[in-house]
Amino acid sequence: MTTTIATAKKVPVTVAYGDGIGPEIMDATLRIITAAGAQLDLERIEIGEAVYNKGLSNGIEPSSWESLRRTKVFLKAPITTPQGGGFKSLNVTVRKTLGMYANVRPCASLHPYVSTKHPSMDIVIVRENEEDVYGGIEHRQTNQVAQCLKLISRPGSKRIVRYAFEYARANSRKKVTCFTKDNIMKITDGLFHRTFTEIAAEYPEIENEHWIVDIGAAKLADTPEAFDVIVMPNLYGDVLSDVAAQITGSVGLAGSANIGDYCSMFEAIHGSAPRRAGQNLANPSGLLHGALLMLVHIGQSDPAESAHNAWLRTIEDGIHTYDIYKEGVSKKKVGTREFADAVIERLGQKPTHLKPAEYAKDVHMNLAIRPAGKPPMKLRVGVDIFIDRRDGNPDIIAGAMQLLTVPGTKLTIISNRGTKVWPNGNPDTYWSDHWSCRFETDGTELFTAQHVVKLLEAADRAGFDVIKTEGLYTFNGERGYSLAQGE
Repeated sequence: MTTTIATAKKVPVTVAYGDGIGPEIMDATLRIITAAGAQLDLERIEIGEAVYNKGLSNGIEPSSWESLRRTKVFLKAPITTPQGGGFKSLNVTVRKTLGMYANVRPCASLHPYVSTKHPSMDIVIVRENEEDVYGGIEHRQTNQVAQCLKLISRPGSKRIVRYAFEYARANSRKKVTCFTKDNIMKITDGLFHRTFTEIAAEYPEIENEHWIVDIGAAKLADTPEAFDVIVMPNLYGDVLSDVAAQITGSVGLAGSANIGDYCSMFEAIHGSAPRRAGQNLANPSGLLHGALLMLVHIGQSDPAESAHNAWLRTIEDGIHTYDIYKEGVSKKKVGTREFADAVIERLGQKPTHLKPAEYAKDVHMNLAIRPAGKPPMKLRVGVDIFIDRRDGNPDIIAGAMQLLTVPGTKLTIISNRGTKVWPNGNPDTYWSDHWSCRFETDGTELFTAQHVVKLLEAADRAGFDVIKTEGLYTFNGERGYSLAQGE
């Protein structure tokens, strides 16, 4: 994260106390960092359950956006998002609306004070925050089949991969690892992997590697010390950052930063835990760690370092909340307020066994977007026409589709949920009501938008229920669409 030399001038910060345990842990967090010397000018906004109950499906008042755009820094406690209905995740809404493309989650073990099977674990997960399936673009297309669109862009991939390498350089990390599933999703995850490889070449002093996400996740859970910084598309990063936090000892201790070019948000990674609300039980450590990342981001590394070391000393001294308390290791079980008091009492101290926190000063990360270069030549070569047909049979569908005589086109394949069923399909393949009929140029002329229109008109006249189309393109002659399974 970009930092500058800290000054005495107070920095405007938008603060939301959230739902459930949110108000308690926010109060504890602010008391700690203020005692450590943080210079903040706080603007409080209301978000979450109370706003949802007013009928705002996104959980945030319009006036709150003005505060976020003005301060450009958001410290947010957990909120409760109603389940079901038309409610949207406030986290996703804020991240995407304000362009917070990088989610950063440090995960370091606290052995032997917090139980873990990985005492030397110290990794940072950098997760792409805006794309992938988190666009939430979903459609029920037939009675049997629903769709969620996975969108990966080159600019989005470049930004997050460059951020991971710049973060590694700024924080003296030695290696950046990329996780994808591009052995299956060769175009989307393949784009992310290729972008990683291209950008990694610009950082020869930092080791780089790529893992397929399933075996990479297994390795992370078993041998996390094999990794340093891990960069991933959104969904994998969301899942595995929680896994990584848990195997360090507790999800409840982890904070995260959501970094954008214009506004950034800092938070705990856990939820609002309404069952624990108002009982002075909650551990404020996750939100505190989010606040420490915020202080570094706004150029106040000294109070961040002081608060972090006091927190580490508190953990070492066995002053623990109920969630990490363990007989024989912990010395005293305390509540939320008392834990904050204990951290404040230890300001100016450092841990004696755990590694002290040290934050770099005056760090610059070069995140400028490089010119994209000349775009490739895009050429339409066909169209996939998706239809809903409950009593379908691939041979019957093919016979009817081949009657849609549109000069310049030919039916080349029919697939069902991505698996080839015509021509020469396997009779054991299960058929749902979701069919894709691929028409490509027959080589006599270019495939144009008019060909698509005429095919759709012919399909409608023939009684087909067309649910969507997807254009088929090449880019500088390279196929830009997948083959069906079995093709």
